[in-house]
Amino acid sequence: MIRRLTYLFALALLTCCAPAGAAIPTYSYKVVHVYPHDITAYTEGLFYKDGFLYEATGEEGESTVRKVELETGKVLQRYDVPPQYFGEGIVDWKGKLLQLTWKSQIGFVHDLSTFKLERSFTYPGEGWALTRDSKKLYMSDGTPTLRVLNPDTLQQIGSIDVTADGEPVKNLNELEWVKGTLYANVWLTSKIVLIDPATGHVTGILDLASLFDVSQLPEPVNDCLNGIAYDAKHDRLFVTGKRWPKLFEIKLVKQPAT
Repeated sequence: MIRRLTYLFALALLTCCAPAGAAIPTYSYKVVHVYPHDITAYTEGLFYKDGFLYEATGEEGESTVRKVELETGKVLQRYDVPPQYFGEGIVDWKGKLLQLTWKSQIGFVHDLSTFKLERSFTYPGEGWALTRDSKKLYMSDGTPTLRVLNPDTLQQIGSIDVTADGEPVKNLNELEWVKGTLYANVWLTSKIVLIDPATGHVTGILDLASLFDVSQLPEPVNDCLNGIAYDAKHDRLFVTGKRWPKLFEIKLVKQPAT
């Protein structure tokens, strides 16, 4: 999302999603493998399909959709988004690649194999991220409410109010569907929240603060953790960040209750 924010505001966001007592399980992680990642990729959307990563990057005039070789980070295929749009989240559905834009209230439908633009669709408000299960799409817009979409009509058919210990969770960003749970980056933090899609309750918090030292990046506040992809066939979870030089395969490790 927007890159130039005050440092104090960023610090305030970093305190969100802290568990109250031991009500919400917390997770650390184990790094399984490290892969290269393009440092020019301002990651807004990420998913894994049939051996490849698909990545959407943001910034007006720089937004792209990419097919990426996991092992090398090489961009195998690329679509340059028209410069007036700030590209956001992506998801695949029935041979199509669906893409959001940030504030333009317009999304795009591409052919998944060629990236050819086929049509557009509209929605109110902002677009941040997309993921799906086998029947529905889930969309974030920066608020604590996730939209549920019909994947064929792209019309909203429901919503999920996300709460942690009864408090709304703002700034839900990149999304991924992992074994019946919604994973969401919390923008400008090092945290991923695990969400029960039936209730909206946060059922776990994954803190990746020590995964990568963002202070070595040119804009450490804005070049934050963002990007979750899941390989369901091999049970592999991938995470990265905006303009990070690395993409990590990780395993969650549940922390003892305190």
